[in-house]
Amino acid sequence: MRIQVVCLLLVLLSAAVLSLDKKKPNRYQKFKNQHINKEMSPCECNKVMHGRKINAIKPKRCKTTNTFVLSDAESVKAICLDQGEPFPGNLTKSLKRFDIVVCEWDQMTTPPTNCNYNGRQLENKNIIIKCVKGLPVHYDQDIGHCD
Repeated sequence: MRIQVVCLLLVLLSAAVLSLDKKKPNRYQKFKNQHINKEMSPCECNKVMHGRKINAIKPKRCKTTNTFVLSDAESVKAICLDQGEPFPGNLTKSLKRFDIVVCEWDQMTTPPTNCNYNGRQLENKNIIIKCVKGLPVHYDQDIGHCD
């Protein structure tokens, strides 16, 4: 009887953990949602920021800036494996250069439902990310030829 109870408790605990995972994405999934979009153009900032629900960081506060890497997830993930080099602050700098789209909040709009974004594309940038267990979890910055 005790074995059955223990097994039942393990099943219930596993189900609870799985349901939590579905409600809150892990850090890598969140990173992909916030920072990777292979086909994005600068004029799509509003649509993408609102569609991915990354425009508001707190109620009544717009996210001021968000950067999208114009690449697939595997290429960005490779930075954490063998396509990056250590960077100060426990970060990793990409060896490869990427094109990016930077979406910036037009501060003349009223948050949070009217967070409007202006985009600009930057080319040929190294990106600096934080990696945890071989996966990107934080976009820190980008640097180019003159940075």
